[in-house]
Amino acid sequence: MSRRALRRLRGEQRGQEEPGLGELGLDPGPERCREGPPPAAAGRGRREPARSGVSNRFELITAEESEDEPPSREERADARLSERDAAGGNNEGAVTEETEGDGQRDGEEAERPDQTEDNDLEDIDSLLEKIEDTNGLSPQTQSGIIADSRPLLYVEHRNLNPENELKRYFGARAVLGDQRPRQRQRQYVRSTWLTAPKNTWPRFSKTGIAMHLVDTRRGVQYFTFEHHREYQQVQFKFLDAVESMDPNNIVLLLQMNPYHVDSLLQLSDVCRMQEDQEMARDLIERALYSLECTFHPVFSLTSGTCRLDYRRPENRAFFLALFKHLMFLEKRGCPRTALEFCKLILSLDPENDPLCVLLLIDFLSLRAREYTFLTRMFQEWESHRNLSQLPNFAFSVPLAYFFLSQQEERSELELSQARERATRLIQLALIMFPSVLMPLLDHCSVQPDARVASHSFFGLNAQISQPPALNQLTSLYVGRTHSLWKDPAVMAWLETNVHEVLRMVDARDPLVEESEHKRKMRYQSAPRNIYRHIILSEMKEATAALPLEVTSQPVMGFDPLPPLDSIVSYTRPERTNRPSNESTLSLFFRSLLPNFNLQGDIRHDGEEEAGAGQDLNQGVNRLMAAMRDMLANIQFQEPPRDDNPEGDGDWD
Repeated sequence: MSRRALRRLRGEQRGQEEPGLGELGLDPGPERCREGPPPAAAGRGRREPARSGVSNRFELITAEESEDEPPSREERADARLSERDAAGGNNEGAVTEETEGDGQRDGEEAERPDQTEDNDLEDIDSLLEKIEDTNGLSPQTQSGIIADSRPLLYVEHRNLNPENELKRYFGARAVLGDQRPRQRQRQYVRSTWLTAPKNTWPRFSKTGIAMHLVDTRRGVQYFTFEHHREYQQVQFKFLDAVESMDPNNIVLLLQMNPYHVDSLLQLSDVCRMQEDQEMARDLIERALYSLECTFHPVFSLTSGTCRLDYRRPENRAFFLALFKHLMFLEKRGCPRTALEFCKLILSLDPENDPLCVLLLIDFLSLRAREYTFLTRMFQEWESHRNLSQLPNFAFSVPLAYFFLSQQEERSELELSQARERATRLIQLALIMFPSVLMPLLDHCSVQPDARVASHSFFGLNAQISQPPALNQLTSLYVGRTHSLWKDPAVMAWLETNVHEVLRMVDARDPLVEESEHKRKMRYQSAPRNIYRHIILSEMKEATAALPLEVTSQPVMGFDPLPPLDSIVSYTRPERTNRPSNESTLSLFFRSLLPNFNLQGDIRHDGEEEAGAGQDLNQGVNRLMAAMRDMLANIQFQEPPRDDNPEGDGDWD
C-alpha cells in the first residue's frame, strides 16, 4: 500500500472520531460504512443539525491539508471539551469512550512507523528510477524541436553537488559513510551552492573582495568583482611571491591570508604538479567558496542571465576556478556535475566564451549521456555560432544522434529520425575534417581496412595539408574523446559511413571540393581563447601543436594568456631601478637590498617616504661611500725581490 493511501486511510479514521469533521466540510467516505461507527457516533449524529449553523473560522483548510497534518491528541481533546461545553455536557460518556479508542489507535499507529518509512523509501526510489530512466532527456516533437521551455544554459542547484551524482551511482551510504553525525557537531558556516565548506579550512572572514552590479540591459545583468585597498596590497605581495619562483613564499602568504584567491589557484597548480591531487582540489574549492561568499544578492547561478567580463582581471579568478573545478570533477567520475559547471561558465559570457568551453561541453554531454541537451544546443546555436565548423561538434553531434537511435524506449519515428540525422551529419563531418579519422582509429587501437588505409583522402596528406589552427582543434578532440568511440556498435556505424564518403570522393561530389576550399580559407590562426583552453586542458596532443609565440612566453596558472584588451582598474606600483654608473660591489649590495636607492637619490612619487626608511637609506649610502673610499685608497705593493735566491752560503 502506498504512503498516500495509508495517510488517507488514517485520516479518515481520525475524521470519524473528531467532532469538528462536519464543520471542516470533510466526507468520511465509504470506509466509514464498512468499519461501522465508533461507540460515540450516535451521540454526535444527533448534534449534526445544530453543528451546521456554527460559523467555522478555518474554512480555507482543505481536505488534503487535514490529511497531511493530522491534529495531535491534545488538540483533539481540546476540541472535544469545547464542543462538550457548547452542547451542555450531553455526551460526557462519549468523550471517555473516544479517549479510550484513541489510545488503542495510537498504539496501532506506534507499530506502523517502520512500515511507513519503508513505503516512503520505496516511493522515493521509484521516483528516482523514473528520473534516471529518462537520462535527463526532454521530450521531442515529431519535427525534432525540443519541447523544453527552460533556457538552454539553465543551471540546476542540485546538479552542482557532486555527492548527488555519486549517490546515484554508489548509494548514499557508500558516499556519506559516517559524515552525518559529524555534520551535526560542525560549527555554523555559510551555506553555498558551488562547494561545501570543510572543517579543515581556516575560519572565513572578509577578504576584501566585493561584487557590484554594473549595468542591466535587455534582461541581462552585468556584474564585476572589485578589490578593496587591503586586498590590492595582498595582491601586490602575491605578485612578488610569484616572481621569486619559490612556492614557499605563496604558502607564507596564504598563512596570513588563507582565502586569497590567486594564491589558492597558483598553489593548486604547484600541488597538482607534485601529484598531490587531493590538496590541489581542496585549494580550488576553497577559492570558489571565498568568491561565492562575496556574491551580490541579485547574482544568480541558475538563471543564465548574469554576466561577468573576462577582460577585467578581478573577474578572471572566478572563471579559472570554475574551469579547474570542473576538470577535477570530470577526473573524479562526475561528468553530470562537470557539465553543469561548464554550462555555468558559458552562461557568464556566452558571446566571447573566454575559456572556450564550447570545445569541452560536447564531451561532457556525451559522458553524462545528456544527448538531448547536445542536440538542442546544436539546433539553437548553429545558425549564429556555426558550431558545425568546430571538429568537436561536427563529430559529437552525430554520435549523440546515434546513441539516441539506440534507445528502445523511444518511438519508431524518433529512432528513424535520429538514425537519418546521425548518418547525414557524420558524413558531412568526415568530408569536412578528414584528418580526424586516422588519429581517432589509432587512439582506439583499430586497424582500418585496405581501402581506407590506401586512399589518399584519409591518408597522411590530409593531416599534413591542414592549417595549424585546425591541427590544434583536431588533436584536442581526438585526445579528449577517443574513448567514446571504442564501442563496437559505434565503430561498425562509423565504418559504414567512411565507405560511403569514399564513394562520394571517387564520384567527385561537389561537396568534397567545397569543403576542401573552406579548410584552406579558414583556420589560419586560432583566437586567443582557444590557446587559453588548450593550456588549461593540458592535453599533450594539442599542447604540442601550439605555435611558438604562445609557448615562448611565460604562462601563469592564475592568469594564463590575459586578454590584450584588458580593462585594468588598478596597477601595481613599479620599482624605480634607475640606471647608474655603479661599481660591481654597489650592484651586489643593490641585489641584496632592492628596496633602497644606494646612490642617495630621493624619489619623488608624489608621496614622502617614511622617516625610518629615509634614515636607513641614508645610513646605507654612507656605508657605501665609506667602502668606496676604502677601496679607492687601497694600494697593492709588489713583494720584495731577492736578487740572490740561491743564497750566499756555500754548500758542502
